[in-house]
Amino acid sequence: MPKTLFLETPENFNFIRTVFSHGWCELLPFELDIENWRLSCVFENSKGSVSATVSECDGKIKIEVSEDKINEENILRDVRHTLRLDDDLSVFHQLTKKEFAWIAKTNTGRMLRSPTVFEDLIKTICTTNCSWALTKKMTTNLVEKLGTPTKEGKKAFPTAAQMAGKSAEFYKDEIRAGYRSAYFAELAEKVASGKINPESWLHSDLPTKELKKEMKQIKGVGDYAADNLLKLIGRYDGLALDSWLRAQFYKKHNGEIVCGDKQIEKFYERYGTWRGLVMWCDMTERWHS
Repeated sequence: MPKTLFLETPENFNFIRTVFSHGWCELLPFELDIENWRLSCVFENSKGSVSATVSECDGKIKIEVSEDKINEENILRDVRHTLRLDDDLSVFHQLTKKEFAWIAKTNTGRMLRSPTVFEDLIKTICTTNCSWALTKKMTTNLVEKLGTPTKEGKKAFPTAAQMAGKSAEFYKDEIRAGYRSAYFAELAEKVASGKINPESWLHSDLPTKELKKEMKQIKGVGDYAADNLLKLIGRYDGLALDSWLRAQFYKKHNGEIVCGDKQIEKFYERYGTWRGLVMWCDMTERWHS
């Protein structure tokens, strides 16, 4: 039997803008029904993988789980995590209320994330040096070929242990991961064995600069990937500049004239440790118009 759970939301929460904050809503095991604004996902549960559909109902988050034999605490925890319900954006909204008043007015700023940092790490590596179509293909292959199925046949994102059991050749031939193939095999083994613990980054006491350095020790994670990962754990110092962000900045703030990264950094530097989130919201404003 299906089961329905509810979560309270903070005052400055916007479900649609959180779900549609960046491309993660298009990557399995997330599935977005944009007409009804219902986000589906598959969660690893102590009693096996379960699918759930998340939506907004009377100012609360409504979670419709596919079966009743679940660990409710784990499901609620994972949904809180993915929707960033515990993130305090009051300082961010206060800081941007003059130049970017629409951000606070629309309760924008939360960036959808996966249930685990490991999943976000793998997905981030899948975004480097390739098209978005290839990112989606690699992620889909990982889920379909390695993920634990629910009773309905949907699949969760694979765990580190599941990924560690496969060779670099598997990632090259079956996942179509290209140069990332050896990285995935090595990273999964290290996470599964406990040599690397991405989940610890959420509560790390390291200064952001040092934590970024730690992230970059992982093969396949450079400045861009590290800055993106930092955003997903709530640290927004880095701009995570890539070709798309640069092009959007040139168009919006520089008369479509190419400029150096230093000029872009200077534009947002007054926002301090929030500058990466300010830039992301600024560059994606038209998505929500």
